[in-house]
Amino acid sequence: MQKRTGLVQVYTGDGKGKTTAAVGCAVRALACGLRVSCVYFCKNPGKWEYGESIILKKNGADIFYFAKRHPRFCKDVTKADVRKECVKALAFIKNIFKKNKYDLLVLDEICVCAREGVLTVKEVLGIVNSKPRNLELILTGRGAPKKIMEKADYVSRITKLKHPYDKGIKGRKGIEY
Repeated sequence: MQKRTGLVQVYTGDGKGKTTAAVGCAVRALACGLRVSCVYFCKNPGKWEYGESIILKKNGADIFYFAKRHPRFCKDVTKADVRKECVKALAFIKNIFKKNKYDLLVLDEICVCAREGVLTVKEVLGIVNSKPRNLELILTGRGAPKKIMEKADYVSRITKLKHPYDKGIKGRKGIEY
């Protein structure tokens, strides 16, 4: 496969579709023979069976989860607990970079971690700045800090105009997760 320059993409905003956009890019990459991995932050696959993880795994992507529980949803989890897991994730990602075995890496919800102060903007930028030259890196999550967006090559802000949650309709398997 031809070596290419990997860029940095950010999908942020309060609308539905940030992870979906990243997954769409991952599916396209897999279909074209690229090697793909996704590192998920603050998502619990034991509680929610994420449809995107199922199809990505079936098609050869490597999927990893860190900080599966979050204080917003689990009262027995502290911000310090989440930080500890996120720091492990950063070390894991740096190891991925050393191995240089992927063409595309999705860091799903990492922008939320930076927004909430679980990871510092400096730590996230450290990851962005140390990625292998040929790796396409996608960061998702609401509230991406300005410095992260400034560093990115692509930034899409997905804006909610209307959402079923506003009417009390809960997330539906296969549509929202």
